Amino acid sequence: MRASANVSYENAAKDIYKYTGMSISANTQQRIVQRYKFPEIECGQDLEEISVDGGKVRLRTEIKGEPCIWKDYKAICINQQIKVARLGENEALVDWVNQQQLANPLTCLGDGHPGIWKIIRQFSCPGERREILDWFHLIENLHKLGGSLKRLKTAETLLWQGKIDETLALISPLKAKQAQNFCQYLETHRHRIVNYDYYQTEGICSIGSGAIESTIKQIDRRLKISGAQWDESNVSQVLKHRCAYLNNQL
Repeated sequence: MRASANVSYENAAKDIYKYTGMSISANTQQRIVQRYKFPEIECGQDLEEISVDGGKVRLRTEIKGEPCIWKDYKAICINQQIKVARLGENEALVDWVNQQQLANPLTCLGDGHPGIWKIIRQFSCPGERREILDWFHLIENLHKLGGSLKRLKTAETLLWQGKIDETLALISPLKAKQAQNFCQYLETHRHRIVNYDYYQTEGICSIGSGAIESTIKQIDRRLKISGAQWDESNVSQVLKHRCAYLNNQL
């Protein structure tokens, strides 16, 4: 199980034979993974911080000769440590979170994708749900405006202090479509744009969703190995397998 959590079933078969002299074919390893009942993850502590993001997996199509398709999966990272991911099972992710002991306040981080916040809104917080827009995605979107470097630097300084109205006053006079889209982006996420400077200085909570972005990259090291194509029915177990490895459950 540990061998095939990191590499393809074919390469795992080669490694196992090299290390042990035992021949366990790629097909046998795949069957073992698909039949395995992965235990539910227990946090063992209050769930204080959740970051949510999505990745993509390459799926085979039913008709031979048709190109593969890419489909989104969702992943969460708990307290910057525990990883959980599902394909097409957002409700299962939400149910798992709601079965845990949620802290008050519960910090939730994500980028600007509406699907992320749709999931976060379903978390049954016992008190305050503190939603924070990832700082790095915010600034990435800001710099898509281009134009005056001085204006961009001023806007970044304002946003770092959570000054949304001042940023809007600076950007809204611009007629370019990118500027208007960015202003709408700020309005949409107004309540998620905090005083990042204060939060970081006081160590209140994370201001970036780096933990979940790292989680997606770690999961993709297994899902997106060279040439990998998956049957959709197998992906759920593969995600559980990879997360079990990352959570030191194997």
